[in-house]
Parts: sequence; structure tokens; C-alpha cells
Amino acid sequence: MRSELFQEAQEIQQPGMRLQNRKMLRVGLGADAHREFYARQGSMVAYQGAIDFAYQGAGSVGRFMKKAFTGEGLPLMKVSGQGDVFLAHEAWDVHLIDLEEESLTVNGANVLAFEPTLGWDIKRIQGFGGMVSGGLFNTVFTGRGRVAVACHGAPVLLQVDQPTFVDTQSAVAWSSSLEAGIRSTVKAGAFIGRGSGEAFQLALEGRGFVLVQASEGTCPNGPSSG
Repeated sequence: MRSELFQEAQEIQQPGMRLQNRKMLRVGLGADAHREFYARQGSMVAYQGAIDFAYQGAGSVGRFMKKAFTGEGLPLMKVSGQGDVFLAHEAWDVHLIDLEEESLTVNGANVLAFEPTLGWDIKRIQGFGGMVSGGLFNTVFTGRGRVAVACHGAPVLLQVDQPTFVDTQSAVAWSSSLEAGIRSTVKAGAFIGRGSGEAFQLALEGRGFVLVQASEGTCPNGPSSG
């Protein structure tokens, strides 16, 4: 049997967290340094070998299960064993980011998977004048390790060296060193962002970067649409 598909879609064989293609993540487990990882629950599309999936709803990993965060639909699972695991999220583009004793903030809706060597916690961005109920909740990763983020459409990386404003549902990740807040454009009399029915933006100041996806996505993480 012949097809270009068989060559283009052939499984890669490298251990650890790798891109199988731009829509799919492959994690090879079993080597000494690659025995487990954490992933978005429900993101598994296939696996081979002796793999265990453990729902994480208690203990330190329970930070992902805070009431405000579960409202964004992102429970977490611990994946361990020996074999290969393939992950995806609604055919979004997948990108790998390596942290080298650094800190990165990621929109909860865009977290696909991360290595256990990274420290992480849920941080809250206070809403503008109480107009954004509860604020925004995002995941801050620190240390050394790899995190996979899923973007709805091809993203753009903006260097932040002047005040920068991003639709709250389009911001994928940004430097944790940046000062983050919420800006309201209600006075403008128009909804200028792509987030449906909301006139709020993530306001970033300082020096760093922000990764912005081409759409507000389908799993909003922030103010609910009205």
C-alpha cells in the first residue's frame, strides 16, 4: 500500500515531549528522565504501551481544581508509565516552550501539558474596578522544564517595551515579569476586541513578551460573555 500520508504521518521516535506535527503532541515515556507528566484532562487522542491516567483533584495538584479554575473547564490528569501518549486540543496548533530557570504565565485555556520538573501555581489578576467579576485566573510556571501550549490559529509574539493591550481571550502566554492588569474600554462606546460582548483587555507593562493567538478561542478563560 502506498500513500504520501504514510510518510508524513509516521510516528516520531524521540523520548520526552515532542511535536508529532503542528496539531499534535507526542510524549515518549519510560526513559529515566521521562516517567510522567501532567496534561489537560480529555486531551489524549491515542496511546501505546502501559500508560496510567490519574485524575488530579486533591493534594498539591489540586491547585488546578480551585473553584474559579474549574469554571474554565480545565481539570488536570497525571500521566505515567511506559509507552507513547498523543495529545491534542480541538485541532489547535501546539507549541513547545522551554523554561530555563525562568517564569511564564499561561492562560489556563491554552495549557495542554507540562513536565513535572516545573513548579506552578494559579494566580489571579484583579478585575478593573470590580467590573470583571473574580478577575482572571492563569497558571504561572517556574523553574526548568517544558510546557506545551495550544493556540487557536497561528499566534504572534509581541515584544512588550511599551504599554500593550490584548483581548483577554486571545492572550496565550506572557512574561511573568510584566505587570498585568485589566483595562476597560467601556467609555469607548464600542467593543473593540474579538472577545464576544466584552470591552476588557489584558494590560501589560514592563519589558518582556506576550504570545497572542489569532482568535479568542472556544474555551474562554476570563470574563464570561454576556
